[in-house]
Amino acid sequence: MKAIVKPTANLQGEINALSSKNYTTRYLLIGALANGTSTIYYPAHSEDSDAMRRCVQDLGAVIEEDDEKIVITGFGKNPKHVSELNVGNAGAVLRFLMSTAAFCPDVTFVNTYPESLGKRPHDDLIETLQQMGVEVQHSNGRLPITIKGGKPRGGKLTVSGNVSSQFLSSLLFMTPLLEEDSEIEVLHDLKSKIIVGQTLEVLEQAGIVVHASEDLMHYRIPGRQSYQAKEYVIQGDYPGSAAILAAAAVTNSDVRVLRLEENSKQGEKACVDVLRAMGVNLTHDNGVVHVRGNQKLIAGEFDGDHFTDAVLAMVAAAVFAEGTSRFYNVENLRYKECDRITDYLNELRKAGADVEERQSEIIVHGKPEGVTGGVEINAHFDHRVIMALTVVGLRSEKGLTIRDAHHVAKSYPQYFDHLRSIGAQVELVKE
Repeated sequence: MKAIVKPTANLQGEINALSSKNYTTRYLLIGALANGTSTIYYPAHSEDSDAMRRCVQDLGAVIEEDDEKIVITGFGKNPKHVSELNVGNAGAVLRFLMSTAAFCPDVTFVNTYPESLGKRPHDDLIETLQQMGVEVQHSNGRLPITIKGGKPRGGKLTVSGNVSSQFLSSLLFMTPLLEEDSEIEVLHDLKSKIIVGQTLEVLEQAGIVVHASEDLMHYRIPGRQSYQAKEYVIQGDYPGSAAILAAAAVTNSDVRVLRLEENSKQGEKACVDVLRAMGVNLTHDNGVVHVRGNQKLIAGEFDGDHFTDAVLAMVAAAVFAEGTSRFYNVENLRYKECDRITDYLNELRKAGADVEERQSEIIVHGKPEGVTGGVEINAHFDHRVIMALTVVGLRSEKGLTIRDAHHVAKSYPQYFDHLRSIGAQVELVKE
């Protein structure tokens, strides 16, 4: 499906932020790993969260659902023995479940997105699972991946954090269920530390004890623990809302986004501070972010590792800022659904933006007067790229046509509906 994004001068209205994908997938997993029945209120409905639902059901969790909640009865550390799991294009779901699958004797994660998730590397987690006595068959660290487990062993473990924090989170979910105590040392660096904080928060809510060092590079995890069946409430999602806020910031707007908690552990909450630093007129009170955009933004320098999934939307805002902006410490964007540095910047250039890349930086020479647009561009099957390019299209002179725009459903199926509800001119047509 193509999205035809037309220039839109004014956005006005109120949106309820969608529920957090990151928290929904984590709560579904801990619900599945519990013995008993948990209730998850206001779950996200996206391709990623649907992939986690589908896979934990395949592994033996029983799920009942209505408009407000999911009731999940877990399988503990005794998942059903299945031969195949299909996570779609959901990298976090794959990585989280690779460790859980180590309790199964033989399960293959299939490769249904060879041009996206199929290209992403998972060697760091594979190496740690092998340290635990789990045999893993793979294609140079990529899908399809077969886990031959049954009796994973704890003990002293290492995992690299250079590429993704998801490998560490995966191990933190699984190791409390082992017979042995475990120690995990993170090697090299740890990307997206703040997202590990979300994992630790969820584990603590489920009654799991993890002793983490202050720098989040060392962990002691007692074995023989069990997840408690609980009630959980999903908070609003900052990564998806970042694009809505950026769209409001680059237009003449009066937009309120609700359900965005001020004390959230989502790193992408920093997008509010980034926009404020760019001179955007906004307030954040009582879970409401209120943007009064006037199209006047100023450039800045930002450490993108703190808000990984909001970087592209903030870069889109910086395209229209006065001066040169720099987003640094963002190399892990290269290992997402696409290379979110090279691929995204190539599309921005087609639209008329003046951008440069380094291995771990995005540099934006702002054009306060706007960009020309008027071209058809490639979304690279990436939901974050689609949302960010839409922001640029709204402020362009001639609009943008975005191919494969339906992939926005990976995290935010209602994105275009929400934008249109506040006045954005976006038309969806079949390709």
